[in-house]
Amino acid sequence: MTITQENFQFISDLVRRKSAISLAPGKEYLVESRLMHLAREHGVSVDEYVAKKRTSLNLMETELIVEALTTNETSWFRDTQPFSALTQHILPELRKSRKPLGTLKVWSAACSTGQEPYSIAMTLKDYFDSPSFTDPRPSLDIVATDLSQQVLNRSKSGRYSQLEVNRGLPATHLVRHFHREGTEWEISSELRSMVRFQRHNLLDVPPSGGPFDVVFIRNVLIYFDVATKLEVLKKVRSVLRPGGFLILGAAETTVGIDQSWVRVPVGRSSVYQKAESAS
Repeated sequence: MTITQENFQFISDLVRRKSAISLAPGKEYLVESRLMHLAREHGVSVDEYVAKKRTSLNLMETELIVEALTTNETSWFRDTQPFSALTQHILPELRKSRKPLGTLKVWSAACSTGQEPYSIAMTLKDYFDSPSFTDPRPSLDIVATDLSQQVLNRSKSGRYSQLEVNRGLPATHLVRHFHREGTEWEISSELRSMVRFQRHNLLDVPPSGGPFDVVFIRNVLIYFDVATKLEVLKKVRSVLRPGGFLILGAAETTVGIDQSWVRVPVGRSSVYQKAESAS
């Protein structure tokens, strides 16, 4: 049974209130596919499941629905360009403006099951462990946040299936930074110690640990309306250190949305800085 417009609108309104993500008409298929497992647990169709929840919805069920609709696919070193920008432009610029670096702070927002923050950790470790890096080695602090407690629990474990490590993780990194645990691969304790996971809604007060030198908030703004994008970007600005960098998804930009940011071309991609501190 296809979900009715009334039930779709109920789910759309619920997800928007809890996460600011906009499910516009035409996304009915997404709601049906993402809620299918919850409906099956109750032995009903998605439409019947939603209809029932419209009259009896508790906090736990609300979280299950919102998590199902907001958990996104991810992979290691996704899109590759942001990680190249990190080593080829961002870190050299930060080293120029601040000597010594002291503590390098990174925020990985909407981190899902942890592939992004751990990819950042591997990138930073390789950069600062390189023989060509002769400055005092900075402390590394990566704060990784997500709306879903379920995916954060997975992230903290640092364990991934063979299928998951096959998605973008170079074999050399697998050998150097992971070890076998039964049928899964577990990331090294050194890399896990570099990342602190926190539950966080992008519309709330920014997470503790700032100000940050680099903020990754990729493939999230595309789900928000303009007003919400502005609000999120304002919160990011408030915790970005002067001279720091914002990294968005390949299909995202601040251009034409928020003029308090400056786009900085880096190779085939772009990063962003606060207008008053752009280099």
